Amino acid sequence: MEANKGKVCVTGGTGFLASWLIMRDVSFLTSLPGASEKLQIFQADLSVPESFEAAIKGCIGVFHVATPVDYERKEPEEVITRRTIDGTLGILKECLKAKTVKRVVYTSSESAVKFNDKIDVVDTMDESFWSDVDYIKSMNKSTLGSYLISKTLTEKMALEFGEEHGLDIVTVIPLELYGFILKMAMVHTDDVARAHIFLFENPEAKGRYICSSHTITIEELSKFLSAKYPEFPIPTVESLKDIEGYKPPGLSSKKLLDSGFEFKYGLDEIFDGAIQCCKEKGYI
Repeated sequence: MEANKGKVCVTGGTGFLASWLIMRDVSFLTSLPGASEKLQIFQADLSVPESFEAAIKGCIGVFHVATPVDYERKEPEEVITRRTIDGTLGILKECLKAKTVKRVVYTSSESAVKFNDKIDVVDTMDESFWSDVDYIKSMNKSTLGSYLISKTLTEKMALEFGEEHGLDIVTVIPLELYGFILKMAMVHTDDVARAHIFLFENPEAKGRYICSSHTITIEELSKFLSAKYPEFPIPTVESLKDIEGYKPPGLSSKKLLDSGFEFKYGLDEIFDGAIQCCKEKGYI
């Protein structure tokens, strides 16, 4: 894919990941040299997929990052799932209609991989694993049930749509669910953005790709943070022994690495960036 020889559309450009994908927030982008000629910002709504027609028209690629999230559980899971699927389906149809789109990169989530009856059995999961909707529904303590289900079913639909209609679709599976703190997969946001672009440009890319650079347990995290940031009151390993919760399997990025991608950032950069952001916002 010659991504530098055509324009691309990024959905959800004001969101966290999408803003990293386009490198800065909208106000910054509009002030860049040449922005008036090269940058176009469109207002669009996932509940009205045809509103993306103007943004997608003439593009060689689409990064579909936007997704509805109902953190406060104000709507039924079925409503959120239907909106997510219909919005993505509408965008994929607009990509077909444009006749110029060579590849769609869809941002999925680890939530589409690890929530199944193997969560307590295997140590590591790869792209062959899919979350099970019935299993997610049985997790009645989860406040993100609608998100987990909608991301799982939408990624499946997107890949099936691509196969059926001859639309080249690649999915990226980044990490988001840090609530499962006993053992967590981690990755720097910039590496996630780089993986999106890498998979768009790589003509051999096909199917799903997990994007995870590190897996760390809560005990390992305590030791790491205590050594790196002694000025902060980090919980000790001893104080963490009685914490209960999920200890999910790690996620393998072997497929992504085997395709030639290299992670640029380690745990030091991940936490340095997080600490600096918290300082700038006055949280610490």
